[in-house]
Amino acid sequence: MIRIFLIFILIFLIKNAFANKYITIASTTSTHDTGLLEYINKKFENKYQTKVRALSLGTGQAIKVAMDGNVEILLVHHKKSELEFMNNGYGILRHDLMYNDFVLIGPKKDKKTCSSIENKMIEIKKSKLLFVSRGDESGTHKKEKELWELSNIRVPFEENWYLSVGQGMGSTLLIANQKNAYTLSDRSTWIAFNKKENLQIVCENLPPLFNQYGIILVSNKINNNLNIEEAKKYIDWITSDEAKKLINNYRVNGKQLFFFNHN
Repeated sequence: MIRIFLIFILIFLIKNAFANKYITIASTTSTHDTGLLEYINKKFENKYQTKVRALSLGTGQAIKVAMDGNVEILLVHHKKSELEFMNNGYGILRHDLMYNDFVLIGPKKDKKTCSSIENKMIEIKKSKLLFVSRGDESGTHKKEKELWELSNIRVPFEENWYLSVGQGMGSTLLIANQKNAYTLSDRSTWIAFNKKENLQIVCENLPPLFNQYGIILVSNKINNNLNIEEAKKYIDWITSDEAKKLINNYRVNGKQLFFFNHN
């Protein structure tokens, strides 16, 4: 009986040990909605027997969660905010990981050639064309505000044609599709999104639309309970040649969504 009891205790301890072997990543809605994060996390889990929990948030929200010490890793896409995070002592290390680009989306009736993103933003404002903004301080929302600024336009928060919805990328695209409106999207979510019969890309392949993703190891000085050892393994792995192949080979509707560029 004692032997059986000890075996049960051992099984309980082993189960608890594995149950506690996990890390948490705060990442963008684009890596979640496209399925990329789930795909690569399963590969890591199978290799290292470490559970990866992912929070799907806008970049601004993800950074706030990390600043509170609730996650080990950040995977986001607004380099200025990421560097501020590092400079303020919240991160141990940061790497460029992968990139894609943003695309300006609009109604199919827009047949004009986009010569520059600045000209298109000016046209939208002057003609008071309906624009749907994520309005959530995500990386995409931050890029949108940068594009208004680049076009010498104050962000039109109070204009009737400017709709700030405070939603993720999928919901924002859905609203834009329903209203035949303009919006900014990362290309990967646009490719994976299915409800877009009224929309098209109106501006793309322009330098201001480049979209870099960075990965950050959060400092355990914020919270000494963070599982830094396993988080380091994850970052070493996701920046390796093995993960490079996984990221570059990941496709939706036959199209590559992200391009690994860690070096």
